[in-house]
Amino acid sequence: MAQYPARKIINPLISLFCDPDPLVRWRAVDATGRVVSEEARTNMESARVIMRRLTWMLNDESGGIGWGAPEAMGAILARHARLASEYGDILLSYIQPACNFLEHPVLQRGVLWGIGHLAASAPEIVRCAAPCLIPFLQSDDPYHRGYAAWAAGYMGDLQLVPTVKGLIDDPAPVILYTGGRLQETSVGELAETALKKLVQ
Repeated sequence: MAQYPARKIINPLISLFCDPDPLVRWRAVDATGRVVSEEARTNMESARVIMRRLTWMLNDESGGIGWGAPEAMGAILARHARLASEYGDILLSYIQPACNFLEHPVLQRGVLWGIGHLAASAPEIVRCAAPCLIPFLQSDDPYHRGYAAWAAGYMGDLQLVPTVKGLIDDPAPVILYTGGRLQETSVGELAETALKKLVQ
């Protein structure tokens, strides 16, 4: 895909965010991160247009729901430092009650994954939002708890330690896309790994 201009393949990739096969969906998200970050190296404004499109997809006025948009934002920002500095606050705003908080539980899963993915490469950008993870660590949704714990591990904020520690025995199953594959894990396993990172 790298041999084609981003403007020619971004539409097909975004359409795959709704594919019934979860691996196809996640690889489309991953590919979007690669394509847009590469585009930003030669045409920053073109990459910004795509970022604005993804944020528009999450706007109530867009008329859509925005499936895959927060994950794609995280995938892009994790690969390009300048875009991360410009759009990181927007991604974080989706879990901040006083900002652009997203009410839809499934979209919230996507935001948490996007933040965790960005945190793995640029924890300094997301660390300010650490307190906003606490309600998700206490959520009834196991994906909220698991993805929030996963993100917390990269943030390095010790105030999250007690809540993350309380999830170590949580057996709820979670599927996490990482390293190009879908990993079957649990909230407890993600919390245990996160806790080790937090206390280092």
